Amino acid sequence: MARRLTRAFFDRPPEELAPDLLNKFLVSTRDAEKLVARIVEVEAYCGSTDPASHAYRGKTPRNARMFGPPGHLYVYFTYGMHYCANVVAGSPVDDAGAVLLRAAAPVEGLQVMRTRRPAARKDRDLLAGPARLASAFGLDRADDGLDLVRGPLGLYDDGTVTRVRPGRSPRIGLAAGKGERARLRWFVTNDPHVSGPRSPSRRTVGRGIGT
Repeated sequence: MARRLTRAFFDRPPEELAPDLLNKFLVSTRDAEKLVARIVEVEAYCGSTDPASHAYRGKTPRNARMFGPPGHLYVYFTYGMHYCANVVAGSPVDDAGAVLLRAAAPVEGLQVMRTRRPAARKDRDLLAGPARLASAFGLDRADDGLDLVRGPLGLYDDGTVTRVRPGRSPRIGLAAGKGERARLRWFVTNDPHVSGPRSPSRRTVGRGIGT
């Protein structure tokens, strides 16, 4: 039986939490059909020490959820068209950190995901990217602050995935001077559902969506 992740699981720095979210299951019970996906790619954003983080310059109405208790969802709108979902991590007082859910492998509820993502040519493209993942799960700013420990959206560990050392690389799409060299992206190596490079030896720097 799958075990739902507890508040204590999320209550640690984002760079520690991020790799442990790989191969966990994102489960939504809000719809007529349950949605399930296995997380395969994440990025950590580390608050006031990280120029790529939305929390780098302090608390604002947009990023306020990042400063709240760990184990909640932080959802933001970007480029005037996309939503991205993040898991709030533990942070020092008056600081904030989060883990961006970059990609996942669909497991259950694929028909609902296909309906929400009609542009996806293949099922492996349904959740291959942070905006795609949020769209397939029907997440938007109304879900900002949703409790992942007690709400209708949660993260689970079924104990069946063998722990394998994840791939690691710099985060995707960051401009120069935004922490583009920090190796804060983790992914399941060679998984076809990963949105960016699937080999830990490759580096990607350029425009993209960050937290």
